[in-house]
Amino acid sequence: RDGLRAHGRGGGRSEPTQHTVGMAQSRSFGKKYVKAFVSGFFVAVPVTVTFLDRFAYVARVEGASMQPSLNPEGGTASDIVLLNRWSVRNYQVQRGDIVSVLSPKNPQQKIIKRVIALEGDVIKTKGYKNRYVKIPEGHLWIEGDHYGHSLDSNSFGPVSLGMIHARASHIIWPPNRWQTIQACLPADRAPMLKWTEGATGDEDQ
Repeated sequence: RDGLRAHGRGGGRSEPTQHTVGMAQSRSFGKKYVKAFVSGFFVAVPVTVTFLDRFAYVARVEGASMQPSLNPEGGTASDIVLLNRWSVRNYQVQRGDIVSVLSPKNPQQKIIKRVIALEGDVIKTKGYKNRYVKIPEGHLWIEGDHYGHSLDSNSFGPVSLGMIHARASHIIWPPNRWQTIQACLPADRAPMLKWTEGATGDEDQ
């Protein structure tokens, strides 16, 4: 029948052997190690989340709206970019920056576009309801580089600075595309910086 074979004289209580003590100490150490690791993990997670929320994160660029600046090879490969949140914490952007913005059409979605004009600038639009628009205070005008393949300010107008989520600072993947993203404007999209006499942002010109 099943049972335990006692060690020691008289069949009484057995004394622990060196091997038994070693196994117990090993199990105890293992439990402490796992506990320490789990504790450290749950401490580290909020730090990671805080870093992503405040400083930077990476994202895959989808679609053709920013070609050829991003995703130049179309559907065969997608650029992965570093999005810098810290640099736009005070809504400090310049013309030509590529930024991630909450979509005015769907606040659950983020879109990536180029800043064309800032508040006070006058922009000649492409297909917007008004031919010329003066950018209101606290707003900016964004466009995709691939005209005709982008849902941008030419569709929904100026966007609030508060909708800026991050600035694209680097392309980090694929390796042959690694580069710093410089602020630049397409040659034909420089805004009219001086408001023309008699023009208003609410009228077609």
